[in-house]
Amino acid sequence: MEVAVALACEPRLLLLDEPAAGMSPAESAQLVGLLKSLPESVTLVIVEHDLDVVFALATSVTVLHLGQELLTGTPDEVRTSEAVQEAYLGSGRESLFLDGSGTAHLEVS
Repeated sequence: MEVAVALACEPRLLLLDEPAAGMSPAESAQLVGLLKSLPESVTLVIVEHDLDVVFALATSVTVLHLGQELLTGTPDEVRTSEAVQEAYLGSGRESLFLDGSGTAHLEVS
C-alpha cells in the first residue's frame, strides 16, 4: 500500500526501506514486477534483506557490515565476493552460493 501511495506522486527518486518485509514469495514477485515496470527515469534506492528482490532489481548493490560499506558492485560481484561470504558466514568451511534465480544456498563441506 505504501509503495502505491508513493508512486501516485510520480517521483523521480523512490526510497524504499524493506518493501518486501512480511510478504510471501508470490507477493514479493508482484512487488518486483511493479518496480521493474517503473520508467527508467525513476531511481530506486532500496534497503532490503530479501536477496531475491535485491538481485532481481538492482544494477548496483552496496553491502554494509557492522555499519561500514563492505562492497559496492554488480549483483554478480556481490554474489561471488569472498569478503561478503566471510562477513556473513564466517571463515569456516561453509560457503554461500546463489543459483541463477538469486536463491541463496548454504553448503557445508
